[in-house]
Amino acid sequence: MNSKRIRVTLGVMLLCGASALMTVPAAAQSSSPAAKTGDSSAANANELVQQLLKPLTSTTRGTVSVEGKSVSYAAVAGTLVVNGTGNDEATPQVAMGYFAYFKEGADRAKRPITFIYNGGPGSSTMWLHMGAWGPKRVVTNDHTHTPAAPYQLVNNDYSLLDASDLVFIDMPGTGFGRLLAQGKDAQERAKNHKELAGKIWGVDGDGKVFARFITQFLSKYNRWNSPKYLFGESYGTTRSAVLAADLETRNNVDLNGVILLSQILNFGTSVDGADMSPGNDLPYVLALPTYAATAWFHHKLPKYDKGGLRPLLEAVNKFGTEEYQPALYAGATLSDAKRQEIAGKLHDFIGLPVDYLLKADLRVTGGMFEQQLQIAGDLATGRLDTRFSGPAMDPLAKSTSYDPQSAAISSAYVAAFNDYVRTELKLGDGLTYRPSAYGATDFNWDMKHNAPGSRYPSEGALNVIPDLAAAMKYNPNLKVMMLGGFYDLATPYYAAVYELEHMPIPAFLRKNISYAFYPSGHMVYAHLPSLKAMHDHVVKFIEATDNQKR
Repeated sequence: MNSKRIRVTLGVMLLCGASALMTVPAAAQSSSPAAKTGDSSAANANELVQQLLKPLTSTTRGTVSVEGKSVSYAAVAGTLVVNGTGNDEATPQVAMGYFAYFKEGADRAKRPITFIYNGGPGSSTMWLHMGAWGPKRVVTNDHTHTPAAPYQLVNNDYSLLDASDLVFIDMPGTGFGRLLAQGKDAQERAKNHKELAGKIWGVDGDGKVFARFITQFLSKYNRWNSPKYLFGESYGTTRSAVLAADLETRNNVDLNGVILLSQILNFGTSVDGADMSPGNDLPYVLALPTYAATAWFHHKLPKYDKGGLRPLLEAVNKFGTEEYQPALYAGATLSDAKRQEIAGKLHDFIGLPVDYLLKADLRVTGGMFEQQLQIAGDLATGRLDTRFSGPAMDPLAKSTSYDPQSAAISSAYVAAFNDYVRTELKLGDGLTYRPSAYGATDFNWDMKHNAPGSRYPSEGALNVIPDLAAAMKYNPNLKVMMLGGFYDLATPYYAAVYELEHMPIPAFLRKNISYAFYPSGHMVYAHLPSLKAMHDHVVKFIEATDNQKR
């Protein structure tokens, strides 16, 4: 909710993290009790910049029990001041917040280290920190609205600390970090901030500043010789593709593995906003398995209600490739009889009325499906996790206007994290923690991208598949693991499979890619059995790739 905001139309939708191209609503942002260090005025903002020009650090210690085994750790919460533009290495431009956990007594030269981030773009990494891999986990309801505070913070039985040291990185402008624009007066600082934001808040600038953070972190904590992993969620997977290519080809940092959770690499495959790109029918086909899984979960498929999910997905994939896709590609040449036949079969698989499907020209966007599936009960269906439902804001609307899963769990994450970081990690007194860069009123993201080998930035839908392919070819030992949820409509799992199966890499490198899917949504870890399964899969992946047994 990685990443959690509502849709923005750029021809496609942006994602996040609670982790999905989503971010937390502005109303959920934490507020600072100390006006002198808040963000509410130009004077206060300048004072905060001056404070953050020097790195913040707080070190505490703790113990976590992971699947019955005790792991003692040192926790370092702080900021690193890095050059965000590359123009002058001596000039600090960005304070980036991080939370690092190091296993006590381990040989840090051999101990794996994993760099973790959510997406958005614009999300902090509070979600993966408090929901997936940190030593503490916030308790939320499985697929219903979590009641208001007080929230429960518990030992995380599935923290990744048993297999790797962990570094949770907040993207620039989120968490306790800020862009460090300076100047002699408020007007000059505002001008410099705008220029700096234009260089950093975008696909390429973001990749470069993350690369600088990671290389600086490796030096600060003497981790250059450690096995290294990237773990990104949602837009964080987009970042991972760009970042992996930058680290491999520009910084001489060979990675052991890249782990992609709720992946989106080619935004042209997104079913969000697909109706804004007539003639591109692929997104509707790739979203079809998630529509079917969702309708099955909500008991909207009488024909398949008594069967399991797997046979349904096999049947819908066969229909999608052999019948649905050719029908869409036929466009206006599709006969009325065939259109009626396809609408009937589509109804059987995704539960929407035949008349509605015909009026929609057989093409249903994510927002339309979320609005219509349960509208008879005045319910909207979740986007990040379609197992969730909530009252429809407007029963007559074409698309949903909010995400029931984001509404159900965001407050728990924000409240629990703000309490945890201050009381246990001892950082943040008098500071505002931004769950999202949308706390900065001027936040805007540049989706243009210079792919490897390209002379000019792309103008169409963002596609970073060439970046990941370049990283894999540059380092043919690099392993990639894709993780996803069957009930994720922000980044449908079948679209992720399609992307990786169309990477321009030699056939012999395809063995370096592995997959795992779970009966959960975008935030796989919000479903506890799926978190356990994902933990075990990731541990095995790290153990198989850390090169300790060469």
